[in-house]
Amino acid sequence: MELNIVLVEPRIPQNTGNVARTCALTGARLHLVRPLGFEIDDRKLKRAGLDYWHLLDITYYDGLNDLFARNPDGDFRYFSTKAVNNYCDVSYRDKCFIVFGREDAGLPEELLLRNKERCVRIPMIDNPDARSLNLSNSVAIGTYEVLRQWGFPELKNAGSLTRYSWQDSGNDNKGDIT
Repeated sequence: MELNIVLVEPRIPQNTGNVARTCALTGARLHLVRPLGFEIDDRKLKRAGLDYWHLLDITYYDGLNDLFARNPDGDFRYFSTKAVNNYCDVSYRDKCFIVFGREDAGLPEELLLRNKERCVRIPMIDNPDARSLNLSNSVAIGTYEVLRQWGFPELKNAGSLTRYSWQDSGNDNKGDIT
């Protein structure tokens, strides 16, 4: 299964670094649509995702038209606070593209208007003082909904303790530490 995460004109390097880390740890492909609000060698970007940058499958585009021209068969879903559809009510297909807009402006309204049924939102409280979730948090929510629907393919679904073994823990002490 192939998941594609698209950031359209991201402005904050730390957000892009965090998204890059999410991509690296989930196997998602990262697509960055220019113009970017920073240089890729920006130290803040590298600090947020430096240890993971070499694990990325990343593609750059010169605007939305370039993105669409190079991915004509893409199954695009547009995440926006302006959408009317819930992100959990959508079936995400293999090779889908989940698209997120600028931190300060979101996606162009013309794009949203032309794609109403492909626009989804993450439910939030209605408060003018709380505009929206952070971009990297929104990407993580969307990414894990897609992966949940797909059964978390190729992801490690169980962890292990460092100093102990789960097989050796036969009792439930409700968190008591002895």
